[in-house]
Amino acid sequence: MSIVVRSYSVLVVSAVSSFNDALSELLPTERFYPVTVTGSVSAAKRELAERSYDLVIVNSPLPDDVGIRFAIDAGGTSSSVPMIIVKGEHLPDIYERATAHGIFTLQKPISRSMFTVSLGWMCALRERLRKFEKKTQTIEEKMSEIRLVNRAKWLLMTELKMEEPDAHRYIEKQAMDRSITKKAVAEEIISSYS
Repeated sequence: MSIVVRSYSVLVVSAVSSFNDALSELLPTERFYPVTVTGSVSAAKRELAERSYDLVIVNSPLPDDVGIRFAIDAGGTSSSVPMIIVKGEHLPDIYERATAHGIFTLQKPISRSMFTVSLGWMCALRERLRKFEKKTQTIEEKMSEIRLVNRAKWLLMTELKMEEPDAHRYIEKQAMDRSITKKAVAEEIISSYS
């Protein structure tokens, strides 16, 4: 059994250069690439609108916002796994709000080992999300095929006056005889009668 080493893209939202420098040591390029650093929520929103990231790390507070709303949006509207790092006095409030949305929360100061473990949790969650994305994509493709086949059956029923079971059998037989998918047969029927 071989172990696949996956690379994760990371968006760091932090206005503290010492934090950014320390973080760059904890994100080796063979595992975390590319790592993009922005200094404000508004810049991070623009960055996230341009491309998706596997992990989003927010060092709160930021010059233009606390960052909790951005972290919630990043986790809810994209397939990113967000983490927000906050001062101890803000932890109880932000922790309650963040965990309700599946956002990891860490308290400053952070030990190297705690941050490394947290990154591992984030990567594990990202892998789980990847599996769900694949399942969702497969289901969407299957639903698209069903809609096409149903449309083709409807055309056969209205244009050639076939009964529904006959139209269904016709599409299946064409697909089997020609070694093509039912979707391809349906597309041909739709293009010839539309």
